[in-house]
Amino acid sequence: MRKHIFLFGLILLSTSSKSQINPAITSWLQNNSLTGSYYASGNSTPIANNILVNCQKVEYSNNWVYIHTKGIPAYPTGPFLDGNPSLAQDQSAIFKLPLNPTQNTGTLTGTTPGNIGIFINGVALFDYRDGVAWNTSTNSLCGGPGNPPCPGGMGATMPWNRDAVLAEKPGFDCSKGHPAMGNYHHHQNPSAFKLDLNVVSTICNLYDADGLYAINTAQHSPLIGFASDGFPIYGAYAYANVDGTGGIVRIKSSYQLRSITQRTHHADGTNVDDGPAVSTTYPLGYFREDYEFIAHPGDESYLDEHNGRFCKTPEYPNGIYCYFATVDANYNSAYPYVVGPNFYGNKVGVKVSSVTEPTTVYAPNAVSMPDGLKNDFNIFQIRHQIY
Repeated sequence: MRKHIFLFGLILLSTSSKSQINPAITSWLQNNSLTGSYYASGNSTPIANNILVNCQKVEYSNNWVYIHTKGIPAYPTGPFLDGNPSLAQDQSAIFKLPLNPTQNTGTLTGTTPGNIGIFINGVALFDYRDGVAWNTSTNSLCGGPGNPPCPGGMGATMPWNRDAVLAEKPGFDCSKGHPAMGNYHHHQNPSAFKLDLNVVSTICNLYDADGLYAINTAQHSPLIGFASDGFPIYGAYAYANVDGTGGIVRIKSSYQLRSITQRTHHADGTNVDDGPAVSTTYPLGYFREDYEFIAHPGDESYLDEHNGRFCKTPEYPNGIYCYFATVDANYNSAYPYVVGPNFYGNKVGVKVSSVTEPTTVYAPNAVSMPDGLKNDFNIFQIRHQIY
């Protein structure tokens, strides 16, 4: 009987210890043995890429967590049928994120082209844009492959900026991702097209793959990543109320398409140089500025202008600010998709070339034990040892 109690005590100790560690440390998918694969166009059999998937190491200090990743998911990537010649390539990246994120109470920081966060499998998160905009001087698209550069170069302020989720849909693989110069990333909810109630892409028919997670309307969606300000990102379903009550509901974006036929003003009334008229070539939603923010006071299932809210979650029972990967009623991605157009917090997370401070490596299966027991046991995982 004493043996049973001792082992049960160790299991409780392990569970209690792990639950007290910051989820920004414990939530990453780690792997140092499995490698990924990709599809070549016309070949429905995945091809091994011999690159380790998910995250390879997580280490942390008092204030920071460092995620080592090659940027390759466990699900097959590709093909990218819009002519993108790139493959998902080894990034060998280290992402540095704050363990104690803080709200930005000053001038808001807008999301930018490139990485604005990281999913728990080490894959990059991009914002809505694809680097293409409308050049009002030439009345044509600029930036991106096949177009002349935009005035001012990449990242320049333009009045009409193209939405990647709509415009680049033919180039997303089954998992709703694609690479930019080898950097595989998601702009949107990383759940496979085939799992949507309204399937808007047939890519999975031949090049089948899974996404990072599947929507389950009966359960709180998992924690799927962290933005560059350090705040967590969840999937599309959560508690109706911010205090963790009210059942599980779809968490909704407060942005909606504007009722316009001409692109002459922004949603706030600012008069800007005209973009192209709304048409079958440039439908509503083709540009980010086609959306407007509509507040929904009294309904806590709607998000704020950053696509988040302060709420309780399974990982944060005391509450924290959270972003959500928003979808519509058919599970199709809903603008601003994950984060944006501005960060809620202070964007202090960065990509670094090395770790320059003392850290502790987080081993997912390690059991924390009192000092008096550490010399007698080397236990890494206890499962079903009550007998």
